[in-house]
Amino acid sequence: MRYSKKLINQIRHLRSIGKTYGEIQQILQIHIPKSSLSWQCKDVLLPHNYRKRIDRLNLQGLAKGRRIALEMNKIKREEFSKQLLVRNKPIAENIHTVTTAKIALAMLCLGEASKYNPKTNAGFYLGSSNPIIITLFLKLLEKCFPFDRKKIRCTVQCRADQNMKELQKYWRHVTNISASQFYKPQIDPRTKGKPTNNTEYKGVLRVDYFDRNVQLELESLAELVYNQVHSSGPVA
Repeated sequence: MRYSKKLINQIRHLRSIGKTYGEIQQILQIHIPKSSLSWQCKDVLLPHNYRKRIDRLNLQGLAKGRRIALEMNKIKREEFSKQLLVRNKPIAENIHTVTTAKIALAMLCLGEASKYNPKTNAGFYLGSSNPIIITLFLKLLEKCFPFDRKKIRCTVQCRADQNMKELQKYWRHVTNISASQFYKPQIDPRTKGKPTNNTEYKGVLRVDYFDRNVQLELESLAELVYNQVHSSGPVA
């Protein structure tokens, strides 16, 4: 295809002042292939700062590409979260049945709670720095058994430089358990002279529940669940 001399001169001028082929297309509002533009400008001398400008444009393009990629990933994550919500909400609602709640509690205690010791009648305990785990433990206990709050005792286990009164206040709010049922906080002696870097750390709350029968029932259920899974053979 032949182009007018005026157009070719405009193309060559823009190239001589350092415009890219893409910029030339935009400025002149033309749809000439870049290969043709390159041919028309094969002997045009570029300005000395052209390479620096191209490098800068490339960096800007990379930054823009990263922003676009991050935004796309965010959209994908949000879509995936919505799919998970739709898929899992009906399953989660089964927690309101005692059967499902008791299995959930047995699994929680299997991983987090103390194990039965025939030498003591002290019941059992669960300790965690995660308020979600503590809340699940108490709420599921209340749902699955004739729950007696008087059988609960709590102990805050913390670092030496932490404010024990504030930590107890925090855990009382999480558990809705009165201060009279909290033992004296326990300080980890290994932390003396070592500052707590994580300002969000609220220590560990140990919750003792003085009912051995509940412990034995949960451990029995956990073992039975394991036997059911184990006897079903390998996963296909």
